Amino acid sequence: LLPDLSLLLPCCRAKEIKTKLGTLLQKPDSTIDFIIPYPEKPEKPPKAQKPSPEEALQWRDSLEKLLQNPYGLASFCSFLRSEFSEENAEFWVACEDYKKTKSPVKMAEKAKKIYEEFIQTEAPKEVNIDHFTKAVTMKNLVEPSPTSFDMAQKRIFALMEKDSLPRFVRSEFYHELIK
Repeated sequence: LLPDLSLLLPCCRAKEIKTKLGTLLQKPDSTIDFIIPYPEKPEKPPKAQKPSPEEALQWRDSLEKLLQNPYGLASFCSFLRSEFSEENAEFWVACEDYKKTKSPVKMAEKAKKIYEEFIQTEAPKEVNIDHFTKAVTMKNLVEPSPTSFDMAQKRIFALMEKDSLPRFVRSEFYHELIK
């Protein structure tokens, strides 16, 4: 079920990439693969302090500031959950965590998990990205790097910024924060 990567790469390289990608994306042979924790170390969420109304007001114009604030992120995720679209924020957070991974082995494990959870067709939390972005992301996963999900993450960020953020700003969730 791999896309025709020959459109993106020279013909001889496409077969090699399909083979590597197929190996990476195979279902695990044993349950031992399911024991790998994600994230690497379970972290306690930081004690998120409620922002001042002035700080929360800045979020109207900056999704980046909203996502960087633990309280803002939690509020935004609650709002998205109420709209059944929390996969977008979860994908963004997973990509941010992935970029911080240093170990190539851990990076490959996380890349596979993100792909299976958010990118592959009919994934449990499949995000809405175009075919080209999906193909480029799959190509990037042949040799995972910190930038493997950048294009997909930017597409989802733009989607949240254009669609979700304006609805969040009009929501009761947000109006409670700016009181």
